[in-house]
Amino acid sequence: MNTHILICDDSSLARKQMARALPEGLASDVLFAEGGEDALQMLREGQADLLFLDLNMPGLDGYQVLEHIRKEDLKVLTIVVSGDIQPEARERVRKLGAIDFIKKPTDTASVSGLLEEYGFYRLGELETSALRDSSLHNRQSNQREISVSLNDYLQEIANVAMGRSSDLLARLLNVFVKQPVPKVDFIANSELHMAISAAQKENEYSAVCQGFTGAGIAGEALLLFEDASFKDMAELLHYDVLEGESVNVEVLMDMSSILFGAFLNGIGDQLDLKLGLGHPTVLGQHRPINELLEYHNKREERLLCIEIAYTIEKRDIRCDMLVLLTEDSIAFLEKNLQYLVE
Repeated sequence: MNTHILICDDSSLARKQMARALPEGLASDVLFAEGGEDALQMLREGQADLLFLDLNMPGLDGYQVLEHIRKEDLKVLTIVVSGDIQPEARERVRKLGAIDFIKKPTDTASVSGLLEEYGFYRLGELETSALRDSSLHNRQSNQREISVSLNDYLQEIANVAMGRSSDLLARLLNVFVKQPVPKVDFIANSELHMAISAAQKENEYSAVCQGFTGAGIAGEALLLFEDASFKDMAELLHYDVLEGESVNVEVLMDMSSILFGAFLNGIGDQLDLKLGLGHPTVLGQHRPINELLEYHNKREERLLCIEIAYTIEKRDIRCDMLVLLTEDSIAFLEKNLQYLVE
């Protein structure tokens, strides 16, 4: 009996990677959904027995898809595939009915082992069957039709790196960090403040930046911390004193150390390079976004901007992280993308 598989992920790169990670005997006829709504419609029509489901998607996210599957009693087994590796995320999806969890990026060995454990796959059996079935053997696999853009590539590697930084923050502070979909834009320096979609423009922020370089890539990371969040953050960090200018600077430095280090290491690991970090610098405190980023306005260079808005559940804490890659980094990134999708 054939297993009908559906892969649901808003990232074309993630769909391609997941399809490639499937054992050969299961990978020849796979369905894809780019969002939760599409996946649910296909499941209602009985098109899949096994669902590989991303968590962070626009529209209906993975948690909401799992809730619908349970509510509507849809006949499908679900394995979550996500960059959000917080312990609480794993626990939540299991409570919603997922049978297991795979962290991104996926690999064939871990996927095969999991499928064998649940009885979907037996080493050698499906491959032999596929070779004997000429119609299956000659059919082109769906994953070969997936195209991946540079924007999608950056969004997906940012998603995995974000999962690492959120996991570190969650474990250190014993909290749950809400995972947004990273935003990727190619913008001018003078437009940078307009790219921060999650920030409340009327609020005041404090900011710290840190440069980074690697073989073929360079840029800087900026952390914009909402002033209203300082006291709550100092409390979570177990400071003896919760308010004051020196405390605020300490919060900025601690948060940048946690988020920049884990995020940039996550990016470097996926690009197979070591990123060197400069010294963090406070750009300013208690000022509007456009003033904090004023020094960028005088520079004409265009940047690749990755934006992530971190919020901590049940706490009035929010901050925006911007990772800005120079124009000179584009050639290196495109070369890596080409190698990845070949």
